[in-house]
Amino acid sequence: MALIRTTLLLSLLTGIFLGGGFLIAGAEGAMIALVFAIFMNFFSYWYSDKIVLKMYKATPLKNAELEETVHKLAKKAKIANPKLYLMKSGVPNAFATGRNDKHAAVVVSAGLLNNLEKEEIEGVLAHELSHIKNHDILISSMAATMGGAISFIANMAWWNMFLGGGDEDNNMLMFLPMLILAPISATIVQLSISRTREYGADYSAGVLTKNPKGLANALRKLESFSNANPVKGNAATAHLFIINPFKADAMSKLFSTHPSTKERIQKLEELEKKLNC
Repeated sequence: MALIRTTLLLSLLTGIFLGGGFLIAGAEGAMIALVFAIFMNFFSYWYSDKIVLKMYKATPLKNAELEETVHKLAKKAKIANPKLYLMKSGVPNAFATGRNDKHAAVVVSAGLLNNLEKEEIEGVLAHELSHIKNHDILISSMAATMGGAISFIANMAWWNMFLGGGDEDNNMLMFLPMLILAPISATIVQLSISRTREYGADYSAGVLTKNPKGLANALRKLESFSNANPVKGNAATAHLFIINPFKADAMSKLFSTHPSTKERIQKLEELEKKLNC
């Protein structure tokens, strides 16, 4: 069901993108938008992980204990061992990236290793491996790419509306509501994908470790650290992290890429009770 819903949401993103191209230049514009969308998805599929790793200056991590934990969890999840990377940040956090389980990487921050207990780290790693198993990392990259493309199309439409002449201005004004709503709709679709996937990864991690409490405790700590010490970076990558590490203003709270941490913890506590019955 989740796969069907995600496919429909991604299709909606593509439709919004093609619609924007049609508004600007008719059928020809829609075709150009389609070619552009295919190119961006192709680029995202092959290179998004490398871009993100460089963006956060992540380096290969050699840690026997951590490697053993990842190996154990990956074996249970029936996926290949992802590569481990270290992000030199004092704020505890983690994310996964890559196009599939055979080409995946899990990045943990120095703060995560220094401030979390063993069972909490295991919970975080299980969450990230669940994203890999559920193909969330590829879906998130595609959604982010299409969302950015829609914003680009909307900006082109605005310039065309104000710089165009004569009847073209009047025609564009008829579609003004769509030009405003298209990027907002794209953002909402992205958030729908991201929030749903976070709940799914939390649940899978709890089942995988048979210890949902470990991840619940980790989320409490990560939320506290992130609120006190927001990091600098590209907010477009916020959905990759287990907890949004960036400063939350009123607008970012409204369009949050993550569900409420309180609700996530509550669901994990309910899962804990079920598993112990």
